[in-house]
Amino acid sequence: MNNARFWRRTRVRIVSITALALLVGAGALYWWLFADLPPVSAITQRMARPTTQILDRNGKLLYEVLDPNTGKQIDLDLSHIPEACVQATLATEDSRFFLHPGVDPLAIARAFWQNLSGRTIASGASTLTQQLARNLLMGVEERYEPSYRRKLREAWLALQLELHYTKDELLALYLNQTYYGNFAFGLEAAAQVYFAKPASQLSRAECALLTGLIQFPTGYNPLIDPEAAKGRQLTVLRLMEDAGFLTADEVAQIEREPLQYRSYLFDIEAPHFVMYVQELLVYQLGVDRLLAGGLRVYTTLDLDLQRQAESAVRRRLDQLTCRGEGGCTDPAARSRRVDNAAAVVIDSTTGDILAMVGSPDYFSRQISGNVNAALVRRQPGSAIKPFTYAAALDPRWSVRTGQQPLTAASILPDLPTTFYVTNEDGNTAAYRPQNYDRTYHGPVSVRAALANSYNIPAVELLERVGVETLRDLASQAGIRTFTRRYGLALTLGGGDVRLLELTAAYSILDDGVPVIPQAIVEIKDAQQELYRRHPSSDSTSGLTPVISPQAAYLITDILSDNVARIPAFGASSVLQLPFPVAVKTGTTTDWRDNWTVGYTTKRLVGVWVGNADNSPMVGVSGVDGAGPIWHDLMLLAHPMAPPPFVQPDNLVETEVCAPSGMLPTPECPRTRFELFISGTEPTRPDTQFQRVAIDRATGMPATDSTPPERRVERVYWMLPPEYHDWMVAHDIAIAPPGSQALAADNGTGAVRNAANRAPLVLVAPASYTAYQIHPGLPQENQRLPVNGMSTDGRLWHSLRLMVDGELLATASNTTRIKGWWTMTLGNHRFWLEGEQVAGGSTVRSAEAQIRVEEFQIDQLSAQVP
Repeated sequence: MNNARFWRRTRVRIVSITALALLVGAGALYWWLFADLPPVSAITQRMARPTTQILDRNGKLLYEVLDPNTGKQIDLDLSHIPEACVQATLATEDSRFFLHPGVDPLAIARAFWQNLSGRTIASGASTLTQQLARNLLMGVEERYEPSYRRKLREAWLALQLELHYTKDELLALYLNQTYYGNFAFGLEAAAQVYFAKPASQLSRAECALLTGLIQFPTGYNPLIDPEAAKGRQLTVLRLMEDAGFLTADEVAQIEREPLQYRSYLFDIEAPHFVMYVQELLVYQLGVDRLLAGGLRVYTTLDLDLQRQAESAVRRRLDQLTCRGEGGCTDPAARSRRVDNAAAVVIDSTTGDILAMVGSPDYFSRQISGNVNAALVRRQPGSAIKPFTYAAALDPRWSVRTGQQPLTAASILPDLPTTFYVTNEDGNTAAYRPQNYDRTYHGPVSVRAALANSYNIPAVELLERVGVETLRDLASQAGIRTFTRRYGLALTLGGGDVRLLELTAAYSILDDGVPVIPQAIVEIKDAQQELYRRHPSSDSTSGLTPVISPQAAYLITDILSDNVARIPAFGASSVLQLPFPVAVKTGTTTDWRDNWTVGYTTKRLVGVWVGNADNSPMVGVSGVDGAGPIWHDLMLLAHPMAPPPFVQPDNLVETEVCAPSGMLPTPECPRTRFELFISGTEPTRPDTQFQRVAIDRATGMPATDSTPPERRVERVYWMLPPEYHDWMVAHDIAIAPPGSQALAADNGTGAVRNAANRAPLVLVAPASYTAYQIHPGLPQENQRLPVNGMSTDGRLWHSLRLMVDGELLATASNTTRIKGWWTMTLGNHRFWLEGEQVAGGSTVRSAEAQIRVEEFQIDQLSAQVP
C-alpha cells in the first residue's frame, strides 16, 4: 500500500515537473519568438514617415516626399476601390485570402516541401496579411531574413492582425500602404502618378498593370520600360483568369486596351530626373528604407541648367511644328507630326547628369509625358555608326577581327551592294541598304563616309569587323541594350538604345575612356551619412580604355570636321558652334526617331525627337528635329568656351591623294592632309590616276605603230569594274579596253580586296530574293535585269549569262554583259561564265538563287534585312 502511494506521488511529481518544464519551455519559446514584437495597435504609428527631400547639386529643392499619411496619400475605403483592382491583387498576391486565418496551411505545406527539397529557405508562403505584418510591424533588418524564426514571428503577427481587423479592413490597408514605385505609396497615389485619375476610375487594364508593379516596381516601371510593364500586366491578367475573375475572351479584350500614361499636377522640379533618382534609391537602399523616409538626397543636377533645357526643348518643338507664339513661315511644318523630345547633359569628366528632360511636359496626357524618353529604348539610326568606325580604326580591335586597321583616308565603296545575312528563322536573306539621300557616291574616304553618314560604307565596315565586335565595343562603352541577335543593320540603328546610355557612351570617342552616368552625390538622414561620393572621384577612375586615344581622336577629328560634312549637311548647319565640338546625327528609316549626340572636352549632350506613341514623323531628320535643340543645349551647357580637343602622341599628318588615299603623284587631281596613327600612313604612290597614250583615230590605246601626230596622253581614273556604272552616271571618262591593267589593290580595296575577288561576278539579280508575278501586267513586261562583269578590268574572249542551265545572253571581247529575263514561276539559278582567251578553260561565277511566286497582296517582293 505504501508502495502504491509512493509510485502515485512519484507520477504526480513527474507530471508536475514535466508540465512545469513544458510551461517554462513554452514561455521561453514565446519570449524568444514573440516577446519583442510590437502590438498590432502600433500599426498606425508605424505608418507615419518623416519627409524625404531630393535636392540639386547646389542644395535647391527638387521634390519633397511628404509623409504619405499626412501629405499626398489618401486612404480609401474598400468600397471606393475598383473591384478589378481588388481581384487583380488577390489573384496575384493571395488568391486564398478570404479562406485562411492570416496564414495559409496549403501554401505553407507547398513552401515547406520546396524548401526541404532545396535544403534552403527558397520559397515563401506569405499571405497578404503576412506581407502587411512584415512591412508595418517588423524591423527593416528582419523583414527579409531567410529563417524559420522570422516566418514564425510573421505568422504570429498575421494571426493577431486577423483577430483585430476584418478581411475588408486588411485588404484596404494593404492597397493603401503598398509601394507601387515612383514615390507612389498606396493605390490612390499610384493612380494619380501613373494615370492622373482617382483610383475609383481605374480600368481593368490599369488595375492589372498597377498590381503587376507590387512585386518589382523598379523592374516593371512603365515610365521607363513600357514593354516590361506590359508583359507583367499580361501575367496578372492570366492569373486573374486562373482565379476565375476573368474569362479568356475578357483577357484578350483587356490586353488590347491602350494604356495612356499621365501624372497629376504636383509641385516638382525636373520630374523625370527625380523619378530616376527614386529608382536608384530603391536599388541602393531598398524599398523599406525609402518607405521609412527622412532622407536628404543631394543629386548631380544643375537646376538652373535643367530649367533652361526644358525651355529649349519646348521652344524648339513649337518652332518645328508652328505651335506657340510667332508661328512660322514653313507651310509643311504643321503636318510634321512630332510631339515629343528628350535630352540629357552630362559632365564628360565625372559622368554627372547635369540635366535630364524626359519629355516637354511631364503632365501631358496627349504625349504620355511622364514616360521618361531619356531612358526608354529607341532605335538610334546613324548615331551608332561612330562605334563601328572606332572598331575599324583602332589597331587593337582590328587585330581581334584579323584585319589591318583602316585609316581616315582609306577608301570605301559606296555602290549598290547586296549583303547576305541570316534572318531570325536561320535562313539566308538578301539585304540591300540605301543611303539617306538615295544616291551613291562611289569611292569615299572613311572621313567622308562617317562625316556625311553614308549607310553603305558603314555596312561594309560592319561586315568587315563583325556584328559581335560592335556589340562588344558598345557594351564596354556603356550601352547595355544590345542583347538580341542582330544583323548588319545594327550599324544603321537596328538595335535599341537608351538616350542616357548612348550619350554617355560617346565619351569613349573623346579619349577612349568610358564614363558612368552619376545622379547622386550624397544621401543622409537625421543620424548619419548613408552615402557620399568622394570629392576627388569621377566615373572614369580605374576604368579601362575601350579604344586607344589615337583612334578616339581620329573619330573626334572627323565628327568635328565641318568641311567634311558639307555634302550632306551644308556649309552652315546647326551642328556648327563657336567652339570645338564633335557631333553625329541619326534618323531611322521610318522617321520614328531622330537623334543628335555630341561632345566637347567638358560636356556630353544628347537629344532625341519623336512621338510618344512611336508613330512616324513626316520629313523630320536628326539635323532638323534634334539638331536645333542640341545646338541650344550645347551653348547653354558652356557659359565659357571649352578647351579644344587635345591631339595625343603617335599621330602623324601626311599629304595624300584625296580620291585614293595613297601618296600623291603628278597625275593626282586633288590632294589633302590627313591624320594617321603612326605606322598606318600610306607608303605607296597613287596608282588610280594613270596617264594613257591614246590613238586619236581609234580612241584605243596607242601602239608602237601609232603615228606621233595621232598620239595624245590622257589621265584616267582607273577604278575597279564595279564602279563602271557609277562612273558613267557621273560622266567620268572610262579608260578604253586594254588599258586597265590594274594592280591587285589600287587603293579602293580597303574592304573589298581585289586579291580575294572571283574573276567573274554576277551583279544582278541578288541571291535569296523573292519576286511576284502581277496578274494585271503583261507577262512579257515582267522582266528582271541580269548582268555580270569581270573583276580584273581585262577583256574576256567570251562571256555568257546562264539561267537554269540555259543561255540567256552572250558577248565577246568585253568586260561586262547585260541581259533581260522574263520571269516564270518557281525557283531559278543564275550565273555568269566565260573564257578569258580563245580555247581557254571556262570560268564560272557564284550562283544567284531566286524565287518567283504568284502575286499575294499581303507580301512584298523586297530584300529582307
